[in-house]
Amino acid sequence: MPEWSLPLIGAAGIALLLVLVIRFKVQAFAALLVTALLVGLVAGLPLATVPAEGDAPEQLGVVPAIIAGMGGTLGSVAILVALGAMIGKIIELSGGAESLAGRFAHLLGPRRVAGALTAAAGVLAIPVFFDVGFIILVPIIYGFCKATGVSPVRYGLPVAGLMLAVHVSVPPHPGVVGGAAVLGADVGWVTVLGIAICVPVGVVAHLLSKRINRDDMEMLPATREQFESFGTTGAASGTTAVAGQGAGSTAVAERTATGGSSEGSASGSAGGLAPGERAPGAGTVLAIILVPLFLIMLGTVGATLLPEGDQLRAVAGLVGAPVVALLVALALAGYLLGVRRGWSAQRLGEVMESSLPPAAVVILVTGAGGAFARVLTESGVGGSVSDLLTSLGLPLLLAGYLLALALRAAQGSATVALITSAGLVAGAATEAGLGVAHTALLTLALGFGSLGLSHINDSGFWVVTRYLGMSVADGLRRWTLLTTVLSLVGFGVVALLWAVVPG
Repeated sequence: MPEWSLPLIGAAGIALLLVLVIRFKVQAFAALLVTALLVGLVAGLPLATVPAEGDAPEQLGVVPAIIAGMGGTLGSVAILVALGAMIGKIIELSGGAESLAGRFAHLLGPRRVAGALTAAAGVLAIPVFFDVGFIILVPIIYGFCKATGVSPVRYGLPVAGLMLAVHVSVPPHPGVVGGAAVLGADVGWVTVLGIAICVPVGVVAHLLSKRINRDDMEMLPATREQFESFGTTGAASGTTAVAGQGAGSTAVAERTATGGSSEGSASGSAGGLAPGERAPGAGTVLAIILVPLFLIMLGTVGATLLPEGDQLRAVAGLVGAPVVALLVALALAGYLLGVRRGWSAQRLGEVMESSLPPAAVVILVTGAGGAFARVLTESGVGGSVSDLLTSLGLPLLLAGYLLALALRAAQGSATVALITSAGLVAGAATEAGLGVAHTALLTLALGFGSLGLSHINDSGFWVVTRYLGMSVADGLRRWTLLTTVLSLVGFGVVALLWAVVPG
């Protein structure tokens, strides 16, 4: 098959994927598998695996390539995503999110509520999926906004922007973990660098949102009704019902906005708490989120500074393995937020199990993305695309970012955009012989590419706009603008680190 035809086959495959997802509404998992099968067949992968002969290496058949890609990606993704989902669910139902937001707001003061909520959201977003985390925080945003007399978009927009940035750049979220698996990036390095980059991104989200929100916006009537009825006794519908929060959220916000402590003062309905049950302290919640990050960083630093064969390096590598770090965090969350506060073993088990069905869908889509990426590699499409990028003179980092940004705009899913673009640049990354740090930075460049241009084909667009009362036009002017600027800022920091950090 002519070399020039392979990039065309790759482009046609991506076009097919977009048509299946956008036009025919095929579920992303099935669409990715169908696309992978057809691209593999058209690109010339054999129907069955061809054994190695002489100097010729073994060539996987199209179905074995799909299975290998699925299995290889799930080996990295499934455990981390499932453990992260369990930790997030325990924090959610214990009332931990409310305690965290209230404590940040109390420490920073009523005049800095927007910044406090944004900072708290950035921390909470590490173990909790974007859509779920934002919905958890909506009642808290509503409560603070009612207490301070501002529109929910004032506080909600920067919160959502930073939470999405964390979602695409910090493990254990599925897209960045899957992209790291495809590129062979070290998850510890991705975690350390991703968190560091999200700090300036969060500052920009806060400052830019203040500028974007200078002009008043007419709230959607349905959202205005929800907002105005929030916290009133007997409110039958709206966000109170959707998010499982009651009048206690407003009371907590009012106390915090006037300087009172909100820790442990959540109402019985907040966060799924039983009547009379107190929310955990913010320090406890923060410690549970930070402990696995500290352990992962410990393993990364140990692998960097300690010599090979050193026993201490082996110990640091064990405790710093993301799986072990998240298991430790899960044990802490189960005991400190559950058992110690009166949850029975049965209830704790039910809470953990309830987190898995939503996570399973995300895991399968991520695995199918890995299968498509493996087919692109095995068929030579990925290598041909890398040659094309080289001939065009585009730097690898920029090319990967633009691919992820284009795929994100075209089909909406940040996870699919990140993993698909990783498959397209994997060959070029291998040929470039990137070191540990640069491979992690390339993964993050794809992550921030998948952050930008969130619009009407993205489920997150509708979650944010509907809860904050934005029309489609307002959503495009505010939310789409914010995500795109944060995408550029994140990539700019990645590019700067790429230039100054040894590969």
